[in-house]
Amino acid sequence: MLKPGVRLLVGSIIALALCEWMPLHAQGLPSEPFVVGDGRVVISGDVSLTASCSHASGAALCTEDTGFFNYSDYSDSTIRMARIGLSTAVRLSRRFSVLGDFRSENARMPHPYSLYLRFKPFDGRNIDIQAGRIPSTFGAFPRRAYSSDNPLIGFPLAYQYLTSLRADALPASADDLIRMRGRGWLSNFPIGNTVPAAGLPLADAFRQDTGVEVHGSTDRLDIAGSITAGSLSNPRIGDDNHGKQVAGRAAVKPRPGLVLGVSASRAPYVASGAALAAHATPNQFVQRGLGADVEYSRDHYVVRFESVLSTYELPTLAPRLRAVATTLEGRYKLTPRLHVAARLEHLGFSDVVGAARTATWDAPVTQWEAGAGYAVQRNTQVRVSFQHHSRDGGRVRKMTALAGQLLYWF
Repeated sequence: MLKPGVRLLVGSIIALALCEWMPLHAQGLPSEPFVVGDGRVVISGDVSLTASCSHASGAALCTEDTGFFNYSDYSDSTIRMARIGLSTAVRLSRRFSVLGDFRSENARMPHPYSLYLRFKPFDGRNIDIQAGRIPSTFGAFPRRAYSSDNPLIGFPLAYQYLTSLRADALPASADDLIRMRGRGWLSNFPIGNTVPAAGLPLADAFRQDTGVEVHGSTDRLDIAGSITAGSLSNPRIGDDNHGKQVAGRAAVKPRPGLVLGVSASRAPYVASGAALAAHATPNQFVQRGLGADVEYSRDHYVVRFESVLSTYELPTLAPRLRAVATTLEGRYKLTPRLHVAARLEHLGFSDVVGAARTATWDAPVTQWEAGAGYAVQRNTQVRVSFQHHSRDGGRVRKMTALAGQLLYWF
């Protein structure tokens, strides 16, 4: 008898494969966005169904991700998720538009991933101003965070892996950090909110920040800058510390197929209540982010590199904490319908000196993923991937996972 996780994974893969043999049914689904009112309203959407089977040392053969290597928060795993998305663009006038992206994960109520007003002040120039819950201006991956743009099933460590740091709770010493190494899925500290809860990623790709963004581009240059309420690791709808994040990215295209980008951000990341409990102000707890990315595509392949450096100031500790995530990935199209892809990553942390030992402030993580995707039709794919994770800390130090995904968009 197959275990529930195996049955779910195998069933999903079989269901996806059957799509190839049911073209009439597949063709009954919309393949293009809905356009209403002479182009004034455009509605598009996507559906992704992902199942997985994980195995950690000493655990059952097929379980959930008990190491929480793929959790965007405490409740959702990126490799065991049903997600429905609906995107809308409403042109109010020649210069003003309203854009929104609404999502539902695992049958929960839909929520606005982004919702903002766009203003184009100049005719004939690709310059716009956006206000509301806006797309991130930091890094390269958020621009392809939709499942159809991601060559694999998993997400890069920099944009989803949970460190032990929290916005509402603070360590009193280096020993508190060392005690929580590899426990970002459920960490606790003595200052502020002492209830165990999920930590923060370096940069959150699953929530958008609220504020104002200015964006402009030419054939060779793309520049965006923003002022928002939250931080790189903790995007927010409302302000929780009376601080603002300043972030931006510049990308240049020196030749066809080559993109070089740099990003930067600065923001207080700790809530006012936690800062007050530490007898400090939120402006003393600052997260700074620096990013560099390279993409090169030619013929049937694309190769991408991205590195994110995040530093955190903690008045209760010295020196400044650092974390560096580095990702190298590639995709190759074997045929117009079939592609293979792979990703290799490492997330490292700086040392802190405790009373008993010196260690990195969180457990370093190495991860690789390899997989393939097959296009049943232009806007329907079935994917399979294999992941391996390892880290120097935490209750689960090694885990492998097999994942399958059905992906449809219009």
